[in-house]
Amino acid sequence: MSFDHRIAVVTGGGQGIGAATVLDFLDQGARVAVLDLDCTPLAQQLATRPEAAARCLRVSGDCTDAAVVSAFFDRVEKELGPVDILFNNVGQSARERGGLFTESDEAVWRFVIEVSLLTTMRAARRIAPGMKARGFGRIVNMSTDAAFAGDVGLADYAAAKMGVVGFTRSLARELAPHGVTVNAVCPGAIRTRAHDRLRPEVLAKIVADTPAGFVGSPEDVAATVRFLASDEARFITGQTLLIDGGRWML
Repeated sequence: MSFDHRIAVVTGGGQGIGAATVLDFLDQGARVAVLDLDCTPLAQQLATRPEAAARCLRVSGDCTDAAVVSAFFDRVEKELGPVDILFNNVGQSARERGGLFTESDEAVWRFVIEVSLLTTMRAARRIAPGMKARGFGRIVNMSTDAAFAGDVGLADYAAAKMGVVGFTRSLARELAPHGVTVNAVCPGAIRTRAHDRLRPEVLAKIVADTPAGFVGSPEDVAATVRFLASDEARFITGQTLLIDGGRWML
């Protein structure tokens, strides 16, 4: 599953699942461009891998800023070439501003929808025409299993990420005749910095509810993204794949 002829973009690739996917693509020979508010953690991981680092363009910027995103893709196309693979990884819940929907504020909903849905649509809008014209492309969008199962305190996030699923299916139908596939991944409990901040009793409940009996790693998601981005996945499009150890089966 070689990617030595591919150019991949990962949004929110500075750490966690995004960084794991960047490293995975680099290991397979791809050239990779990353847009994230903070690329320092990824740079630290690449410090001992100069050959891989030389194939990784890292740009610090806000994925919710349309001008920043446009300039980023201009630079990618100028320095690396046309984008073959887009992993729309960026997104987040309201975190410390989250809570019950009945007590929530519309400004928070707008932030969550902006960062977790509109960033995906904006990046796809930028690169999809080129993929369509060239007759090849792979777009993988990040959703979450909470979009299907629901989660108290995450109504806005679940709504935004279910929007990602609907967008994925519609765009997949539009681009399928042109050799471009569009799929979504929905991680469940994955060991990231945010997950490590959970209270021990909450983490124990999640593990108990997961048939696999453990929390996944960012590399578990990265491997799935890599497959969906590969030539071997040419007949898979419009699909939503849960990566959660069997916690939800849909």
